Amino acid sequence: MDYTSFSKEDFDAFSANNRPGPINMLNLVKLRDKADYPDGRDVTGAEAYAAYGRLSHPVFLRLGGRIIWRGEMEQMVIGPKDKAWDLCFIAEYPSPQAFVEMLKDPEYREAMLHRQAAVVDSRLIRMLPLPAGDDFSS
Repeated sequence: MDYTSFSKEDFDAFSANNRPGPINMLNLVKLRDKADYPDGRDVTGAEAYAAYGRLSHPVFLRLGGRIIWRGEMEQMVIGPKDKAWDLCFIAEYPSPQAFVEMLKDPEYREAMLHRQAAVVDSRLIRMLPLPAGDDFSS
């Protein structure tokens, strides 16, 4: 099953968990070869996602967002071998509410047209930031 957006139930659960402090959002994105725009325009998924980035970036910054990590997938070591991600990054928001405000922002909602056209599958995982350490359990 492919995922490109969240359900009303997922959004409601996200909004209900309005704990104080920052959130980290792990993004795993698989792009379409050819973007799927309602008007049929002929651009790649990468070009459509770049348009999403250009248009959403001012809103992301205004609300205090920043990219704290990005990487390029090299190999699926554990997991389905048929799942490869074109984009892997962690976005940080100052609060859960900042993320909700971004989703409701009219400029961001316009940018989402490009993301929906670009993305064939994705995962978005909300995480509570914890201190870095030198072992796996703390």
